Amino acid sequence: MAEELKNEEEQIKLEEKDVSSNVLKAMDFNTKEKASEAYDETQIQVLEGLDPVRKRPGMYIGSTSERGLHHLVWEIVDNSIDEALAGFCNHIEVDMLPGEIIRVTDNGRGMPTAIHPKTGKSTVETIFTVLHAGGKFGGGSYKVSGGLHGVGASVVNALSEWMEVKVRRNHELYSIKFARGITVEPLKDLGPTDLENGSEVTFKADAQIFTETTTYNYETLRTRIQQLAFLNKGLRITIRDKRSEFTENHKEASYYYEGGIIEYVKFLNESRTPVHKDVVYADKEVDGITVEIAMQYTTDYLVNLYSFANNIHTHEGGYHEDGFKMAIARVIKKYGTEQNMLKKDNLKQDDSLEGLTAIISIKHPNPQFEGQTKTKLGNSEVRSITSQIVGEVFETYLLEHPNEAKAIVEKVILASRAREAAQKARETTRKSPLSGIMMASKLADCHSKEAEKCEMYLVEGDSAGGSAKSGRDSEYQAILPLRGKVLNVEKVRQDRALQNNEIVSMIQAIGTGFGEDFDITKARYHKIVIMTDADVDGAHIATLLLTFFFRYMPQLIEAGYIYLAKPPLYRINVGKKMNYAYSDEELEMFKKVMGGKPEVQRYKGLGEMDPSQLWETTMDPKTRILMQVQMDDAMLADQTFSMLMGEDVGPRKEFIQDNAIYANIDM
Repeated sequence: MAEELKNEEEQIKLEEKDVSSNVLKAMDFNTKEKASEAYDETQIQVLEGLDPVRKRPGMYIGSTSERGLHHLVWEIVDNSIDEALAGFCNHIEVDMLPGEIIRVTDNGRGMPTAIHPKTGKSTVETIFTVLHAGGKFGGGSYKVSGGLHGVGASVVNALSEWMEVKVRRNHELYSIKFARGITVEPLKDLGPTDLENGSEVTFKADAQIFTETTTYNYETLRTRIQQLAFLNKGLRITIRDKRSEFTENHKEASYYYEGGIIEYVKFLNESRTPVHKDVVYADKEVDGITVEIAMQYTTDYLVNLYSFANNIHTHEGGYHEDGFKMAIARVIKKYGTEQNMLKKDNLKQDDSLEGLTAIISIKHPNPQFEGQTKTKLGNSEVRSITSQIVGEVFETYLLEHPNEAKAIVEKVILASRAREAAQKARETTRKSPLSGIMMASKLADCHSKEAEKCEMYLVEGDSAGGSAKSGRDSEYQAILPLRGKVLNVEKVRQDRALQNNEIVSMIQAIGTGFGEDFDITKARYHKIVIMTDADVDGAHIATLLLTFFFRYMPQLIEAGYIYLAKPPLYRINVGKKMNYAYSDEELEMFKKVMGGKPEVQRYKGLGEMDPSQLWETTMDPKTRILMQVQMDDAMLADQTFSMLMGEDVGPRKEFIQDNAIYANIDM
């Protein structure tokens, strides 16, 4: 580890040269310099005219799928959050209205309404009709901003069937209306108002653009809104779902966290056991860059590190993550050596991160993101600043809390030993998927070698596995039967997981490797289908398998390679007529439609189907139902898996009780 850290430290030696003195000067952690009080038409900078957003919407919002639809909301919400970051807004409201209409309201300064000197239009109209028009291009209005491209408002307007903007500013109420990006009612003064300053944006996504769906998911919006509240301490964000005509079906949630990301770490660790009670926290500003971190070790075996830059989740990492990891490894090595706890200098950076839950939140006046998707922070100066701040705070914590420090270092030492053991076990998984008697007998491979056409079914039990082998199309469908319940990887270290035959079989068959060795180009199948019984045990096995993929091969989920098969619950016969029902509601419908006296067979498991039935209902591409597993929010998935598969019974019991209404359990 010494050589590894030495090389890393030399790499940033020059970057860190002047950081120490700057950190010492930045002792007022919570005082933020407010942006310029002035906010008028002169600060809205116009860079270029409006491009044909409607022709290429994917360039601006990623896609026109459900994800792109929700992105519209975030573009408008981000503008309100920019007001909060500037110190002028403390409450944002998001309302989901009948007809899939979204309304976002804030109590910020209210958008400027005077005529813009460059466009000759009202400044509000300029903001919503000119691409790259906003207060984020050097006008001094915003010190930091999440909507850095400055395209949010105009893009949402262009992709909306209609939009109405209301501004409350200087005791006057203004309104302007648009249709598909074109102004249909110019800005007009509606008269005096006693309401506080602020902005209200109401829009309806255009079905001509969003052809897949225009229906918003409340949980998708709610979880992101909660995350934004965590990341912006002292800001209240409220969401209301008023789409139902019945008031009793309305939903509402309001989030406010005075502790910010400290409370975020505690929230993420609700179903985990902390190694130390306190959340280690730092909030410092150096050279105009604010670094805020919160971290806590748990008894888990996996690292849960999430980074943000100006509220944008940088899930591909960046220099802020690099600096954080380097500091943690450096401090633990130094402390462990000084306390004579390290017998051998063989720690690696990953050892120091095991079981760590951490939030890194950077506020940068000029962040550089890699690509339009903003998933990786590319500002190199952030690495040294983050490394220095985290190093000082973490070292101080260890020195002031010797008992907790001992527990942390001992956990890191155990992680190092487990890594060495896992390295030996890892060699087993690198064998060819068809090598060895065990694999040759278990995996019924397909003939085709074209991975994009090949499918592998992970089948519960030998009985169903036998039917699947007989009923499949062996040209492109492979079958891997799994005996018993798969190991719960949430509760064991990697070395233990790699001693499990079912785990090893899956890794070998898929061919990608896992962890740092993962290579998606080596995937032997582009569809990996989890096929389990339609009962409680089957659901449990499916969850265990999903946990394995999420923890060891998340890239397969991100690539869309993981699927869940949906076998039928019933077979209905009336004379020569026969149908399969996948739910109780569908069963009742078939009974009415088919008439006569139906003969109903309830399938208790896949093994009750003969090969032809299994093919017809669950494996034939023409008739089967496959559900693609998607991961829109890795943090939510992480928390859910930790809660469902971890040691803490309380949160799991509460989750089951809250969601029991959605379960279809055969008693």
